[in-house]
Amino acid sequence: MSPLCLRWAQAAAVRGRSAVRQLARWDHTSAKETAREYLEKTAAPFEVFDRRAKRLQRDRAARRAENSREVDYLRDEVAARVADRLLDIKRRYRTVVELGAGCGHLAKAVDDDMMDRLIMCEMSPLMLDRDSGTQYAVEVERRVMDEEMPQFEDESLDAVVSSMSMHWVNDLPGMLVQVRRALVPDGVFIGAMLGGDSLFELRASLQLADTERDGGIAARVSPLTNTRDVGSLLGRAGLTLPTVDIDTIVVNYPSMLHLVTDINAMGEGNAVVQRLPFIKRDTLIAASAIYKELYGNADGTIPATFQVIYMIGWKPDPSQPKPLARGSAQASLGDMFDTQAHKL
Repeated sequence: MSPLCLRWAQAAAVRGRSAVRQLARWDHTSAKETAREYLEKTAAPFEVFDRRAKRLQRDRAARRAENSREVDYLRDEVAARVADRLLDIKRRYRTVVELGAGCGHLAKAVDDDMMDRLIMCEMSPLMLDRDSGTQYAVEVERRVMDEEMPQFEDESLDAVVSSMSMHWVNDLPGMLVQVRRALVPDGVFIGAMLGGDSLFELRASLQLADTERDGGIAARVSPLTNTRDVGSLLGRAGLTLPTVDIDTIVVNYPSMLHLVTDINAMGEGNAVVQRLPFIKRDTLIAASAIYKELYGNADGTIPATFQVIYMIGWKPDPSQPKPLARGSAQASLGDMFDTQAHKL
């Protein structure tokens, strides 16, 4: 790489400008390609979430162990549904890794008929060790590891699972690529993350309150992945036979303030980089009143909707089923319809 091209690529990476816009300024194709290669190797992914703040939130939640255990209901429910999907695959696994394991929600839902060992990976050491004295049906190993950067040897894992942590990952394609590399051929990845219209009631209420009180909308709730994008994420990471489905879980709370308190006790508070440090008291009260007025139940409670996106992808292997070549069909679908119509 020429010194000029190297300096340009380094400057573009530091400034975070779009590589496409920057490369358009170059007249020479070779310079464009060389600079593009440098950016792909060195440029960091766009940072939406503050990972350090998220770790501190989980640490803070784990310190208040009793309060934290009281709000395990959502994670326990999703972990049980992930375990059901793992059970549907008629295999017994030697080693399964869980990324973003929290305090062991999946470990409570699996048994020794499914696997020999579960490696729980969590970036918050306090959350990881919150229930370290609990005995599980499978052998458990705990590792402090950021799920955004999983570190395992290539082709060393039978299965990788992630339950309720991927919605805080900045570089989802990069994480899934590392997962694919760590899986053995025909190994499986099963993930569950909040997405879609999760907490749409809270979002709308906070936006209306911000508009009324402050004349604008603040970043109060994190952005979430759309269901339609998850399948393409799996394919982009090199995982085959993608399967995506979604569950909707509705939980009723006495008020919006109780909902926010539970979210913070879960360690699921806002961690967007551009978040405001606090919310004014009158804005919070206004949002609570709007929430109850627009979405409140007849009994005085308020509903909170959690949409959980489940995904399954497989490490490529020659033994996996493949679609037939185009034009190899032995029967005409049109002829079949004509035959059925004639019978009717």
